[in-house]
Amino acid sequence: MIRVIVVDDHEVVRKGIVAYLQTEDDIDIVGQASSGNEGAALILKHEPDVVLMDLIMEDGNGIEATRKVMESLAACKIIILTSFYDDEQVFPAIEAGAFSYILKTSSAKEIVNAIRKAAKGENVIESKVAGKMISGFRAGDKKPHDDLTDREMEVLLCIGNGMTNQEISDKLYIGVKTVKTHVSNILSKLDVHDRTQAAIYVHRNDLFK
Repeated sequence: MIRVIVVDDHEVVRKGIVAYLQTEDDIDIVGQASSGNEGAALILKHEPDVVLMDLIMEDGNGIEATRKVMESLAACKIIILTSFYDDEQVFPAIEAGAFSYILKTSSAKEIVNAIRKAAKGENVIESKVAGKMISGFRAGDKKPHDDLTDREMEVLLCIGNGMTNQEISDKLYIGVKTVKTHVSNILSKLDVHDRTQAAIYVHRNDLFK
């Protein structure tokens, strides 16, 4: 039997989910709660295998409850079941230790399937949420120099070669004043203090390749 607790502040939704899950032979509902704090206490008391956790609730939200549970009961698989899939909800929930993330638009069979998979150690991430996660990971791989314009990159490489503003001006056929503006923008975007640090950045990141 898969021992499950449902945490959702919408009574109709919570009772509807519980009623459906109780028709499944391999699922045992060991408790239900209407708030994050109540849910966390219930989960820590009964130590279920799987939890269906809403996100937006009064008296402790799902993210706080998930984090609290994971600190003491890491083996518990928490499935976030919510209507929200914006960045402000997705990433904090995953970081808090949520195992799966599905939307309330999921069918009853999909919810049951997610519970069974969680019990086996297999997570389910709704496609819209997965897309955001992938985008987030890609953004996490982004380097400061990725924000430079093509011209700023040209100027940065010149700095990496130890060229003065006048030399850069002559090479790129732009005014010295324009070069200074580009240098200022480059230092700001790379978050470095001077040309020397900018030159070191070029070599550390192999930008001459």
